[in-house]
Amino acid sequence: MVSIRDVAKHAGVAISTVSKVLNNYPNVSEKTKQKVNEAIQELGFVPNSIASALSSKQTGRVALLLDVNRHAQTVDEIPMQYIVGAINRAKELNVDVITVFFTMIREMDVEEMTRYFQSQSIEGLIICGLSKQDTVLHKLVQSERFKVVLIDAPGVGEHTSNIHIDHTKAQYEVAKEIIMQHKCKRILYIAGKKNGYVSEERMQGMKKLAAEMGLTVFTRTGNFSELEARKITLQYARRREAIICASDMMAIGAMKALIDMDIFRPVCGFDGISLMGYAGKQMHTVKQDFRQIAAKAVDEMARLMNGQKGQEIIMPHKLIRMEYQDVIS
Repeated sequence: MVSIRDVAKHAGVAISTVSKVLNNYPNVSEKTKQKVNEAIQELGFVPNSIASALSSKQTGRVALLLDVNRHAQTVDEIPMQYIVGAINRAKELNVDVITVFFTMIREMDVEEMTRYFQSQSIEGLIICGLSKQDTVLHKLVQSERFKVVLIDAPGVGEHTSNIHIDHTKAQYEVAKEIIMQHKCKRILYIAGKKNGYVSEERMQGMKKLAAEMGLTVFTRTGNFSELEARKITLQYARRREAIICASDMMAIGAMKALIDMDIFRPVCGFDGISLMGYAGKQMHTVKQDFRQIAAKAVDEMARLMNGQKGQEIIMPHKLIRMEYQDVIS
């Protein structure tokens, strides 16, 4: 775990200076405060005072909200990674985290949701994958009755932070790598969901690349479904030179369709789930560390509960080539 000594070393200041910044001493320059706060952010440091406050009887619990139905074809791998990451980090901070599924609260209005969470002493909500269609949850966030950390959804306020990778940049990078490698111009892009935050950001990355490289991009929506991506590939792949998919499950569906068609087209996905290794072919994808994202969300919730203001946090991603050896090693 990152210590105050690590923060001081990273910022190039004394440990006592870090302590003064953490305790809001008035005789610290703005430049020094900025250096210390940047070191805290980069290292993911959570002061002991925050952990102590969270574990006290005066502080409530945190609810991790998940919609497992949106990841059904991944055998719930992504939600499970979120759960493991959040619970492990919460345990380190001695924080009580409960898991709540969207289906449990979907029929409630704002007041009913508020009473539901308050009845369980919930003071903070970590919401994974909020969509534009989740209007009641949006209203709950805007009510500011709870501290909120949004994963993969926009929103920053007095009591609200959001955390995500740069989906636009990641989609641009992985698509460019496969297109440059195979010198492709005619692209089939299988997007995620219409009006989804993540889907729109990834689409922007593809549009940016198309404009820069003069690509012809034929786009269809696959709804993050292996089956729908398979159908789209069977119908359109012969007239395209590469298939860029906005998720690994859709990339698996596309690859299986190409195998059945007995033709080769380079395929890439997005997310880095382990099932990608069983697709039968090596594929490029974007690797997200879902456990680390969830752990960082817990850290950010701790910061909000300690009275700090909301912020946007961008987590790192990696471009990888996934194959069977990667998931059995």
